[in-house]
Amino acid sequence: MEKYQIFQRLMESGVVAVMRKMTPEKVVSIVSGLKSAGITAVEITVEDNGGLEAIQTVKEHFNGEILIGAGTVLDGETAKEAINAGVDFIVTPVVSKSAIDVAKRYGCFIGVGAMTPTEILTAYEAGADLVKIFPADNLGPSYLKNVKGPLGHIPLMPTGGINLKNIGDYVKSGAVCVGVGGALYNYDTEEEIAAAARKFVEEYQKAKMNRK
Repeated sequence: MEKYQIFQRLMESGVVAVMRKMTPEKVVSIVSGLKSAGITAVEITVEDNGGLEAIQTVKEHFNGEILIGAGTVLDGETAKEAINAGVDFIVTPVVSKSAIDVAKRYGCFIGVGAMTPTEILTAYEAGADLVKIFPADNLGPSYLKNVKGPLGHIPLMPTGGINLKNIGDYVKSGAVCVGVGGALYNYDTEEEIAAAARKFVEEYQKAKMNRK
């Protein structure tokens, strides 16, 4: 898949589910719930081997219906492992030059974590396709809006502390998509996950329409 297609699908999903400590045994039902609510992009963190196994499980089960990313990629070696596992995109929490270099070498879409304006520009100039503002809740929607002034050409995805009360403000402040964690899927059943996720999708779409 071309990078522009991945970028388009991330924006279409709007809400990107950031899924930590996933296992092959539980990931399919969670992603099924998210998908039924309209979330079609997931970032599965790979700080342990279970993450890569969960990525492969989602890839096999959903057969291209879900955009699959690897999160918490800290270095080039982990980036290469994720690419070998078949991810559509990579996300880092920090500006990792080695991860960016590997992603560029293999033509893999990469979102790079940054916080300050200097980090944001450094990440983008190094080859980030998207910059993840992290941790977003320490900065707030107004920070995003202010940064977009001089850095309006850089697509930003706030992640960390996004909830139903503030997601709209982040979107109105210029986010191209948002990363949301456990608030989407920390429920017992697929139906409960779908219901919670649907509320986030509705708030995102409402804010997106008002932004226009």
